[in-house]
Amino acid sequence: MKLTVLCDNNSIIDNYYLAEPALSFLVEDGKEVILFDTGYSDVFVRNAEKMGIDLNKLTKIVFSHGHNDHTKGVENLLNLKQEIEVIAHPNVDKEKFYQGLDISMPIKLKDFPSNFKITTTEQPLKISENIWFLGEIKRTVQKIKPLENDYLYDDSALMYIKDNKISIITGCSHSGICNIIEQAKKISKIDKIDVIIGGFHMLNDPKLNNEVCDYLSFENINVIYPCHCTDLKAKIELSKVCDIREVGVGMVIEF
Repeated sequence: MKLTVLCDNNSIIDNYYLAEPALSFLVEDGKEVILFDTGYSDVFVRNAEKMGIDLNKLTKIVFSHGHNDHTKGVENLLNLKQEIEVIAHPNVDKEKFYQGLDISMPIKLKDFPSNFKITTTEQPLKISENIWFLGEIKRTVQKIKPLENDYLYDDSALMYIKDNKISIITGCSHSGICNIIEQAKKISKIDKIDVIIGGFHMLNDPKLNNEVCDYLSFENINVIYPCHCTDLKAKIELSKVCDIREVGVGMVIEF
């Protein structure tokens, strides 16, 4: 599997791409070319073009959840002509608000062009040879605070399985990064975690930082790439219990 960061809050020195407070990863596994989230604007499209990536080859789009910093950029793909499967939780296009602002997905799933095949599921779903969509994340080990009375049950993630190890790709982890890990282990029946990359939703919350770090200290994860909605203090705390790496637009990881 190959993962390319098309959009993140950060860019990397000497890689002259655009950044915005949003997220989009290109994930390639065998014949499948999967876009995991679409950022907020056309930034991911412009970066992909500069990287020589042809989005006309996309086979699937997966939404981690329905917030507009992960979905609004899809407006730039609606003119694509190939058949594309869109995979998400059924609540992904439900209205969402934060501090009075509408931060919902910009288009209802029913309004996508006819060449976009819509698949919504609360259940785990295998979407390529080695990748699973985790479905609705059970809140088992980490308590979740609602965001504007919204528990974001549509928040999910991807899991990649190789050599009896799992890697996890997250969007924002509104459902709790610890809960996501537990669900991935339950679905795969594998306890060894190789890599985690994505947003951890650890923002100005020392109690949450301690809770997550305590959990991760027992997991023996090979490497973590925290980004997007993971602030500096959280990264510092994570570095005390895990090997963490920097993330930025243009970064490529091969699993």
